[in-house]
Amino acid sequence: MSDSDSGGDGGSNPAPSPTAGTAPDSDTTATLAIVESRADRASVHICDHLRELETWETHQDERRPDDDGGGTYYTTDGVELRTFEQLHIELERPAAAFDCDPDLLVFASRHSGDTGALLTGHFTGNFGPAEFGGEDDAVAAACPNALAELLGAFDEFAPDAYEVGMECTHHGPTDVGCPSLFAELGSDDEQWDDPAGARAVARAILSLRGVAPHRRKQIVGFGGNHYAPRFERIVRETPWAVGHMAPDWALDAMGHPTAHGDVLDAAFAASDADIALLDGEWPVLEKTLTDAGHRVVSETWLREVGDRSLELVDAVESELGRVDDGIRFGDLDTESFTVVDLPGDLTDTAEGIDPDAVRAAIEERTVAFTTDNGGSRVGSRAAVPETAARTAIIEDLAALLESTYETVTIEADAVVAEKTAFDPELARELGVPEGPKFGELANGSPVSVDGEPISPDRVRSQQTDRFLI
Repeated sequence: MSDSDSGGDGGSNPAPSPTAGTAPDSDTTATLAIVESRADRASVHICDHLRELETWETHQDERRPDDDGGGTYYTTDGVELRTFEQLHIELERPAAAFDCDPDLLVFASRHSGDTGALLTGHFTGNFGPAEFGGEDDAVAAACPNALAELLGAFDEFAPDAYEVGMECTHHGPTDVGCPSLFAELGSDDEQWDDPAGARAVARAILSLRGVAPHRRKQIVGFGGNHYAPRFERIVRETPWAVGHMAPDWALDAMGHPTAHGDVLDAAFAASDADIALLDGEWPVLEKTLTDAGHRVVSETWLREVGDRSLELVDAVESELGRVDDGIRFGDLDTESFTVVDLPGDLTDTAEGIDPDAVRAAIEERTVAFTTDNGGSRVGSRAAVPETAARTAIIEDLAALLESTYETVTIEADAVVAEKTAFDPELARELGVPEGPKFGELANGSPVSVDGEPISPDRVRSQQTDRFLI
């Protein structure tokens, strides 16, 4: 848990000598605020590297106490850095100390735990009693897009010995004054004093300059453990960002969901999201969320929906079926579509020849389609932008038959495919016993029956298959 330790470590702030004067004008272009805590030596270490990495303009703010963000502070293009005496978790509305009217605030912080060398980030808040700063049943404004970007920056800058991760929502402050997150160096004295680790966190923080707090696709997470592996997977592998995350232990501390609807609603509002993903079975929580008007979805739904518009997704699920029941999306992204039946026998036969090619053809021509066998096989219906797309699908499927049939013809009501093939009845007439010899003849090898050689040509006949369309 970051900064939950009550003890603090002091530190110095090596930096250019401050210039005389007052705070810059309120129309400064800085939009990223960085909070340094003198009570957290990892924070001081990270911010020392921040001051080394950039060319800063140094200022004096005589309007605020030195221990509350006043005194010496620093600005550079798009960034403002201020120092506070208290631990981050004890601060109240620190954004008010900044002149840049920040769009995003980052707490440069230590991470404490038995997790070894780790770079991590998280949002702040309490889904129950406030044991380490902030208010009970309250959450700070989150910045899901910025956390996703921070995770990517950690991946880029982390020294080889460090793991990268994200954590659930925990501890204070709960009133920051703008969207915020903790960027942390962990997890013990060795890492807090490690220049490579501190520099990596500093570089990752600077990479958030100009990054918007939010993106179009955001969710709130409930359940799982403290280090939120499922939600990290969503961030890394899908277009969705994740806002506040209440793990198992926080939900247990919160108590019955219906008695804590305010903090649940606050988590959605503070995350700028109205969709939730639950890790584990939480039936009462799920009902509470849906009754409050929030949408609870599956990980499959998030992955399949991707960056498609929710208007399109809602239309597809209304007309074709639910994603969780096997609907899959094609490559075409249009909210105007027609639902058509697919030629079942033709599709099944083509899948027997090349299932990957069938899937690719269906995806290329459709907005969405049904599936069978747990999503592994194409189903019987599809949403297409126009009925002509169905004709194109039939042509694609018919072309796949050409590798098995000698002739393939598309007629008005059917695809007609012809080939010369092994005829079991002819083999029986020649006295060939069913079994291995049937297989040899079907594979084009001659056999012998009672000393009489029988060539494959003698047991082949013309086969015509009609696939209704």
